[in-house]
Amino acid sequence: MNSLLILLACGLIAWFWQDSLRTRERAVQAAAQACREINAQLLDQTVSLESLKPARSKSGRLTFKRIYGFNFSVAGYERRSGRAFMVGQVLEQVQIDEVEGAGTTIDMK
Repeated sequence: MNSLLILLACGLIAWFWQDSLRTRERAVQAAAQACREINAQLLDQTVSLESLKPARSKSGRLTFKRIYGFNFSVAGYERRSGRAFMVGQVLEQVQIDEVEGAGTTIDMK
C-alpha cells in the first residue's frame, strides 16, 4: 500500500513538472511575440514564475494559473518588466509596463 502511494506521488510530481515546462515554453513564446509587436527585445530570452495558484479554466476544469515575469528593452539600454498570464496552458494576457509606470495589456489572440 505504501509503495503504491509513493508511486502515485512520483507520478503526480512528474506530471506537474512536465505541465510546468510546457506552460513555461508557451509563456516564453507569448513574451517574445509581444516584444516583437512593440518592436522591443526580450532580454535573457526567458521568463520566470512569479505566481502559481489553483484556478478554473473556461471549460470549468480545475487547473493552475501561473504568472510569468520577463524583462524587455525598447531602446537597448533600459530594462522594463512584463508579465504573461497563463491559465492551464492557455495564454490569458500579456501585460507590458510603460515608462510612466502604467501597464498596457496586449491582446494575443
